[in-house]
Amino acid sequence: MRLAGWAVVVALLLAAASAAHARDVGFQTLTMPNGAEAPVKIGVWYPTDAAASEQPLGAQTQDVAPDAPVAGERLGLVVISHGTGGSFSDHYDTALALAKAGFVVASLSHPGDNFEDHSRAAHIADRPAQLKRLIDYMLAEWPQHGRIDPRKIGAFGFSAGGFTVLASIGGQPDLAEVRPHCAVHPVGFDCQLIRQAGVSVSPTQPPRSFFTADPRIKAAVVAAPALGYAFGREGLAHLKVPIQLWRAEQDSTLPNPWYAEAVIDALPLPAEYFVVPNADHLDFLAPCSAGLEKAAPDICREHPGFDRAKFHQTFDANVVRFFKEKLG
Repeated sequence: MRLAGWAVVVALLLAAASAAHARDVGFQTLTMPNGAEAPVKIGVWYPTDAAASEQPLGAQTQDVAPDAPVAGERLGLVVISHGTGGSFSDHYDTALALAKAGFVVASLSHPGDNFEDHSRAAHIADRPAQLKRLIDYMLAEWPQHGRIDPRKIGAFGFSAGGFTVLASIGGQPDLAEVRPHCAVHPVGFDCQLIRQAGVSVSPTQPPRSFFTADPRIKAAVVAAPALGYAFGREGLAHLKVPIQLWRAEQDSTLPNPWYAEAVIDALPLPAEYFVVPNADHLDFLAPCSAGLEKAAPDICREHPGFDRAKFHQTFDANVVRFFKEKLG
C-alpha cells in the first residue's frame, strides 16, 4: 500500500481523541550501564498522574513531570534510535505524544555517534546491538520495568536510526554495496561521512549474517532510512513485522530513490508509506524552539511554505495511531 502525503483532518482527530484520555508525561534522564564501555545516556518518557510543567531539554523545552511515578500497568514500550550526530532528545515531541497515549518511550544517545562524540559515526553496523541493549535495560534494569509488557515493543528510527531499526527487525544489509554506490555518488552524505572518518570501505564488510533480528520488536516506524539501497529484496526478505515508512519529498541528505524508496520497493509485505510534500531530511526532527533556531539554524531551516510544527502534529498522530493499532 502506498500513501502519498497524509490525511491531515483524520490524523488531527486521532490526536484530539488520544489527548482526551491522555495522562501527563513523566520524564527521566538516566545513564545505562554498557558492560566494559562507558555508560550510555538515555531519556525515558512515560504516563504519569503527576502534574507536568515546562522543563528544559537542551536547547528545547518540554512539558513533563521529572522523575514522577509511572501510571499504568502492562504498558507498551517504544525505543527510539536517532540519526547521525544526534541525541536521545531529537524526537522528544514524538516521545511525548506516545507517552500521553500510554507508552513508555526510551531513547538513547548512540555511543560514538552523537552530537558530543563523532568518533564512531561511520560505524553504523554497531548500532543495532546498542538498540538491543536499550531494550534489555528497559525490560530488566529500569527501576519500573515491571510496568512494561514485554509482548508490546515497538521501535522508531530516523536516518541512521532508520537503518538501525530495519536491521533490528530482521533486515540484513549488504554493506559491500556502499563501495560501488559511493563510486557513483561520491558527494552523498553517507559517502562523505565515510571519507571524512577515514574508514576503509572494502568489499569485506560485515556479512548479512552479522545482523540478527530482535524478535521482541513487534512493529516499526522508519523515517528516511540511511543506506536503504544496501538491503535489497534479499536483505529484507525475512521481515515479518508491520512497518510504517516515511520519506521527505525534497530530502537533500538522503535523496530519492536510493533510501526510503529502495526500501519500500524491496519490502516483502505491504507497508504504510508516507511521502511528505516539500519536506527535507531534518524536518523529521522535533520542531525547533527559538533557542535552538538561534543556536543551530541549519537544523531548523525549512523550505518555503513548509511548516515543521504543523507537520509534526500529523506525523506524531500517525506514529501513535500505528503503534496503538499494531501493539494493542
